[in-house]
Amino acid sequence: MEQLGKWKYRPAPDTVTAVEAVTTLLIGAAVADGGTKVSVHLSDQNGQACILALSHHTRLTTGTDDAGKDVLGQITAHQPVTGCGTDTGPDGRRIWAVITL
Repeated sequence: MEQLGKWKYRPAPDTVTAVEAVTTLLIGAAVADGGTKVSVHLSDQNGQACILALSHHTRLTTGTDDAGKDVLGQITAHQPVTGCGTDTGPDGRRIWAVITL
């Protein structure tokens, strides 16, 4: 929220709560992959923020994306979320959400 404020976004209190809850879910899913570190990335465009968590667990297989489906449902339950997803690449699992600010 601090960085979004620096970018001049002033979301409503319920959106702030959603951003915090969604960020917690994304990080929790990345930590659950069992990698040695987690990266969190934030970007903005056209009044939306994209929050991405990267697990850095490089031994995941494509099938482990199914493990993220439960958390995707939890993420989309937050009203300002306009999209979310997960995929696995050479750098680990990426799980992300786009939120309207």
